[in-house]
Amino acid sequence: MSEDYAHGRRDGLRLALAILAAEEAKWAALLGESRSGRTNAVRQVRHKALQVGQQRIQTVLNRLTPKDAEKTISDELAAALDSIGL
Repeated sequence: MSEDYAHGRRDGLRLALAILAAEEAKWAALLGESRSGRTNAVRQVRHKALQVGQQRIQTVLNRLTPKDAEKTISDELAAALDSIGL
């Protein structure tokens, strides 16, 4: 796998992680806000599903990250988050 391809893959995973984090924050704010127990239960399930999705993407990202590039990853992550405005 070429380094450019791997870098693009990591960027894509970081973008997905950022999107899931934004969605998770939205649902976290809505937890327990409704008077309906069913609505609150659905919101809790969605919130947990987003948390699980974030963890799975983080696991894949960690597996794709080169072991010798600790500092580079921090720079890559900062650049990716800046590019999407987070």
